[in-house]
Amino acid sequence: MYCLTNPVGEDMTSNGTAEHAKRWRELLASERDAAALYSRIAASETGQRRDIFEELAAVERRHAAHWEGKLREAGAAVPPPGRPSLRTRLLAAAAGRFSTARVLPLIERAERADAGVYDHEPDAAPGMAADEHGHARTIAKLIDGGRPDPRARIARREGWHRTDRSGALRAGVFGVSDGLVSNTALVMGVAGSGAAHKVILLTGIAGLLAGAFSMAAGEYVSMASQREMYQREISLEAAELEEKPDEERDELALLYRAKGLSREDAQRLADQIMSDRKVALDTLVREELGLDPGELGSPLSAAVSSLFTFASGALVVILPYFFGGGTAALVAAICLAALALLAVGGGIGLLNGRPLVRSALRQLLLGGAAALVTFGIGHLIGATVS
Repeated sequence: MYCLTNPVGEDMTSNGTAEHAKRWRELLASERDAAALYSRIAASETGQRRDIFEELAAVERRHAAHWEGKLREAGAAVPPPGRPSLRTRLLAAAAGRFSTARVLPLIERAERADAGVYDHEPDAAPGMAADEHGHARTIAKLIDGGRPDPRARIARREGWHRTDRSGALRAGVFGVSDGLVSNTALVMGVAGSGAAHKVILLTGIAGLLAGAFSMAAGEYVSMASQREMYQREISLEAAELEEKPDEERDELALLYRAKGLSREDAQRLADQIMSDRKVALDTLVREELGLDPGELGSPLSAAVSSLFTFASGALVVILPYFFGGGTAALVAAICLAALALLAVGGGIGLLNGRPLVRSALRQLLLGGAAALVTFGIGHLIGATVS
């Protein structure tokens, strides 16, 4: 037991413990404020939505009680409950005067911003981190009003709609575009200086290889880090399911109630899902984390796709220089690059459901501008050096 003081004057024997107590008080104040907000919003609601907000308030009060207990255990004074923050009073007043729907997006953004507050908090109780993450998802479901995601309806009805969870298509599209634009600009810069065609060819090949391997390595590291983060989230969810199945069942039921199910139906569905641990983990990962366990992305696939697509884009502008040089090769390179830019832009437009011609012309304008600028700079440098 440490002899601490609160901010108004008890002596402390440990600076470290004093810092802990200060942090615990800040977390306590935050939890009390959140509980007050949800309680006041619950008073503006009716029926099941009111019950959901009351349960959210109860969770926040439970968190607050945990920090009160930590302060008492350390011998620190527990500050008395104070007046809610100005933000809480304004949000509650807006919910009461207008509607809860007006303030829920603000609350959801705040919850998402603070969702990780307990992820690395050593003094948090088990389950507190999951509670905080779950609150943002529950609020999101309440905002949605229980309506099914239109993208999910489309995907079920029209099989040709696909998302690229592996990252290969995304990496491929950007790879072609980056390879084409960057190497075209590089080659045009060297060509503008008046260098011999062998120098231009060597520069283009070097740019192709350097860019392709750089893209592949960067994409691999990025995708691998993302996958490892997702796997860690899933493993933490599995541990919570093993250690606290009742809390996970309640969290799942609350999410289904926020989607529009009655308390009884939500509880029955949660019980049915929790009866099979494998199904329960899959459902919790999808519902709470928003992840598909089977589609976490492939680092190798994304890296290989980046390498070859960047190389294919970068190869276009140097093809004429394999067969000759001079003005003919330069004109041929410009024409090939322009056609490739139009094709890539049109392809991106088709993938995104945007107007094909506008997307193609935009890509040509941006890529052409980059090539023109580097050609002009290369020409000026070449003239100066010579």
